[in-house]
Amino acid sequence: MTVAYRAEYIWIDGTKPIPLMRSKTKVLADGAKPGTWGFDGSSTNQAPGHNSDCVLEPSFTCPDPLRGPKDVLVLCEVRLPGTNEPHATNTRAACVVTANKYKSFEPLFGIEQEYTFFKEGRPLGFPVNGYPAPQGPYYCGVGADEVFGRDIVEAHTTACMDAGLAISGTNAEVMPGQWEFQIGPVGTVEVADHLWMGRYLLYRIAEDFGVNASIIAKPMRGDWNGAGAHTNFSTKQMRANGGWDHIIAACEALGAPGKPAEHIEAYGVGTEDRLTGAHETAHWSTFKYGVSDRGASVRIPWQCAIDKKGYIEDRRPNANMDPYVVTRLITNTVCEAASVAKAAKPQAKAGAKK
Repeated sequence: MTVAYRAEYIWIDGTKPIPLMRSKTKVLADGAKPGTWGFDGSSTNQAPGHNSDCVLEPSFTCPDPLRGPKDVLVLCEVRLPGTNEPHATNTRAACVVTANKYKSFEPLFGIEQEYTFFKEGRPLGFPVNGYPAPQGPYYCGVGADEVFGRDIVEAHTTACMDAGLAISGTNAEVMPGQWEFQIGPVGTVEVADHLWMGRYLLYRIAEDFGVNASIIAKPMRGDWNGAGAHTNFSTKQMRANGGWDHIIAACEALGAPGKPAEHIEAYGVGTEDRLTGAHETAHWSTFKYGVSDRGASVRIPWQCAIDKKGYIEDRRPNANMDPYVVTRLITNTVCEAASVAKAAKPQAKAGAKK
């Protein structure tokens, strides 16, 4: 066999409460495509030892920016051997079903992934003893006293661009050692694929610097900002001229009876620590939306209020949320409500004629 390139198979494991990313390398001959593979699920909290085989099914492939020009990264769904049914930890499969169901709405997402660099048990920029100066100068800061870890961020951004991911920006966040990268706008499944791959590259590059990139929702107790994954969303109806009514309808759908609790439950670990009503959050037990309000559950950007069209930002998801779950829920909640409303309109008109 002529050895030509490496494929790094990547998947999400069954660790609780926050799943981990796993990967292993397969060497393939020139011209061969990455196919299904397997792994020991008993070592990843995904199978018992007496029946440990799990299947890796490639779902998204992109260039590997950390290796050679022919090498690739292969994001996989975990499936069961024999039946090929989605494993219980496979949240992508359900996301694909929802995306296909509501594809006529042409949903678009942009996700703002916040994270914190840790080294030797403390965030970068935190002294060995005590604390740094209070929050204020660090957000989008410039200078050695305000910014910590920029070399890692630059390497990660370049890698995401070289991999062809839909990365659209980065910035230093409110707490020292805390950063953000943005993925999108792309579709319901695509944004989640790209975000998971962006996370993988972040972890992998930080590893080379001897630093841990953490997506814990409240990295430091006290008067420090938490880490979220603000999720921007729109449908073609919201983006079109006259889309304001659809924007308000989307906010109302997210706040309909039972929906706030359903979403909060699925928006990641650490909600009660992060969504306290302080530090640019609404309290986890309430739901409200507003224009340019970073203390709301859902923010409508000011420009959208002026243009009367655009998108909304769900500020509740935690940094450690599963993007397949979050995008599926938002797509289903908003598009289902819009479908019901559309179906009810002809009946209302018919009743009016009578």
